[in-house]
Amino acid sequence: MSDRPTTPLLDKVQSPADLKQFSDAELVRLAHELREETISAVSETGGHLGAGLGVVELTVALHAIFDSPRDKIIWDVSHQCYPHKILTGRRDRIRTLRTEGGLSGFTKRSESPYDCFGAGHSSTSISAALGFAVARDLGGSCDTGHGDAIAVIGDGSMSAGMAFEAMNNAGHLGKRMIVILNDNDMSIAPPTGALSSYLSRLYAEAPFQDFKAAAKGAVSLLPEPFREGAKRAKEMLKGMTVGGTLFEELGFSYLGPIDGHDLDQLLPVLRTVRQRATGPILIHALTQKGKGYHHAENSPDRGHARAKFDVVTGKQKKAPSNAPSYTKVFADALLQEAAEDPQICAVTAAMPDGTGLDLFADRYPSRCFDVGIAEQHGVTFSAGLAAGGMKPFCAMYSTFLQRGYDQVVHDVAIQRLPVRFAIDRAGLVGADGATHAGSYDIAFMSNLPGMVVMAAADEAELKHMVATAAAYDDGPIAFRYPRGEGEGVTMPDRGEVLQIGKGRIVQEGARVAILSFGTRLGESLKAAESLRARGITPTVADARFAKPLDRELILQLAADHEALITIEEGAVGGFGSLVAQLLSDEGVFDHGLRFRSMVLPDTFIDHASPRAMYDSAAMNAEHIEAKVLSVLGVASLNKQA
Repeated sequence: MSDRPTTPLLDKVQSPADLKQFSDAELVRLAHELREETISAVSETGGHLGAGLGVVELTVALHAIFDSPRDKIIWDVSHQCYPHKILTGRRDRIRTLRTEGGLSGFTKRSESPYDCFGAGHSSTSISAALGFAVARDLGGSCDTGHGDAIAVIGDGSMSAGMAFEAMNNAGHLGKRMIVILNDNDMSIAPPTGALSSYLSRLYAEAPFQDFKAAAKGAVSLLPEPFREGAKRAKEMLKGMTVGGTLFEELGFSYLGPIDGHDLDQLLPVLRTVRQRATGPILIHALTQKGKGYHHAENSPDRGHARAKFDVVTGKQKKAPSNAPSYTKVFADALLQEAAEDPQICAVTAAMPDGTGLDLFADRYPSRCFDVGIAEQHGVTFSAGLAAGGMKPFCAMYSTFLQRGYDQVVHDVAIQRLPVRFAIDRAGLVGADGATHAGSYDIAFMSNLPGMVVMAAADEAELKHMVATAAAYDDGPIAFRYPRGEGEGVTMPDRGEVLQIGKGRIVQEGARVAILSFGTRLGESLKAAESLRARGITPTVADARFAKPLDRELILQLAADHEALITIEEGAVGGFGSLVAQLLSDEGVFDHGLRFRSMVLPDTFIDHASPRAMYDSAAMNAEHIEAKVLSVLGVASLNKQA
């Protein structure tokens, strides 16, 4: 397209090997072109813009100095990997990011040998890099060979315990590996300036092992009375100007801080590390999220996740909405409840905007807690709040709650503590793909004794479930809801407290009953409308609860119909399995009931629109209709059932 940036140097890059032909000055110009190309591409596809812009120079430097894919560059979370993808032979497909059949928005091993380790969640890179380093030294076989292992991890990801667990182990093993701390908002970062630049140059120009030895030697030359004071002064200066004491205590050599956007600093430091490193090293690079695009730099989230946008104005091209998002409905409902109950508080793990709790934090700052990327701590912290007499709502994406499951079991469920789990992004989520799909929470929450599990069929039901959770004090309770807009139903002024374990009949019918758990209710009603043209009028019910099951409703549906079909936006082992167990225990199958359960298939579904993903999962209205026809023995043109 004519409005795409002019990129003469980038046009010469087919693989990272091409960067080695460029001078340092040309690499600076290449970084500028790479930034422009990234902005242009994401404007057409949407995606994670700010993180990638923050590591453009770092990406250029890593691929210019190291030899990927033999050297393993591991991007933590990896939403910053778009510049990396452009430089590693995927530029011709970069405008397919996050679209069906296109490039993933994260690193993905099956996509390219340059994506040596897949990601999507945070704080895994150091563990993986250590694994690569140990495999190298043990002679592990790898198609691309074994070289250096380099983990690029953000300051947010360093807030997770897993990162420090990995560093502790790496320091103990002493293997040569490199961690680059991409610090764009970390409190331990000292101000940049002449002193830090001087220290970085000093580290780069001489072996840092020799530098440390020289420093120790200089202290030893002082008269005895002055030696202890000199040692203390050296450590104090080091802590104030470098900030690396913690990392060195973990067994890492520490370099930095350096300007992560200054290739005149990055290139010599990386060259020196590659030539002289013998053990684990941490390079502390200061960067700016959204760097180089003022609309991203000036946005509250630094352009973290964007829809398609106009490059000139920065305005996002979002389709007009006819209904509020489920996340907004949850946030507003929780505010209503909190206004009347001072014991209600809220906990999230580094996702206040994504979960809607930024609104709660604005209204009730003393009752809202962002614990950072630390889901395990967040769950147990919520348990402690509950044990202390508060009413915590622990709001996490389904896929992130998985990381705190041990704590859900041991610290919440076993103790029957009334933690309220608000599970956002339930079901298939679209462009973020398999790493962010909320496929398993129905199963892993419902199998816990004493856990109440609800799913909202629409935004009004979600409001009722927030009120129900607020009123429930007998143990833990969870409610799940999807990403995106609601169904456009009429909203109640206030949520009503639902009777625990009771569903509802939405439409009366005969022969076959469709029992929905969650937002497939709308698709079930569409299927029922289409079936009426064939002379079939199914009963449609909303289960509301997977645990406890509405035993009376389910057994009545089974008694009054030839067939019963359950449907849920979750994997096998969830709601349908619980219903089947109940029917089996009651001997219902002995009387000839035909039962089918529609669940997500036993596969990871690649990124696409939510509609396309549910098509792939065979869970849209036409698939429900076909399933009804199949179970009743009626011929169907739809062969996907």
